[in-house]
Amino acid sequence: MNENLKLFKIEVKGAIGVFTEIRLQTKKQEEFIPITKTIRDVVKNSGTKDGIAIIQIPHTTAGITINESADPDVVNDIARMLNVMVPNRFDYLHQEGNSPAHIKASLLGSSVLLIIKEGDLMLGTWQGVFFCEFDGPRSRKIWVKTI
Repeated sequence: MNENLKLFKIEVKGAIGVFTEIRLQTKKQEEFIPITKTIRDVVKNSGTKDGIAIIQIPHTTAGITINESADPDVVNDIARMLNVMVPNRFDYLHQEGNSPAHIKASLLGSSVLLIIKEGDLMLGTWQGVFFCEFDGPRSRKIWVKTI
C-alpha cells in the first residue's frame, strides 16, 4: 500500500454495506495518485462478493478519475492538458487564488462507481483509479462504500 494512504474502517451498525475512510497526505500542488490497489484492499476487507463500490471524495479542489494506469504518460498528458484548458493566470473572480483547482476538480468529478464481481473490482485491462490533487499539498480523505 502507498505510504501516503491510511485506512480507517468505520462500520455503522444496521447500515447496508461497509463504509471505509482512507486518509491521504498529498505532496505536490498537483498530482495524480494511483489508488487502485488500496481500493481493491478495501473491497476485499469488506467481504463484498458481488455488488458495487462507491468511491467519493469530500473536497472541492481535488478529483477522482478512472483512466489508463499502465503508462504514466497518460495521466501526465491529462494533467498537462488540464493546465492548458484551465490556466493559472486568468481574471478569476474567486479571491482565494485556487480557482483553477476548483474548475479542474469539477471537470473530473468527485466520485466514481465500480462494479464488484467475485470480490474484486471490475476494471478494464489498462484501467486504474486515481486521486487527483489540484491544490496541494494537503491532508485529504477518500470515502469508499461497498454494497
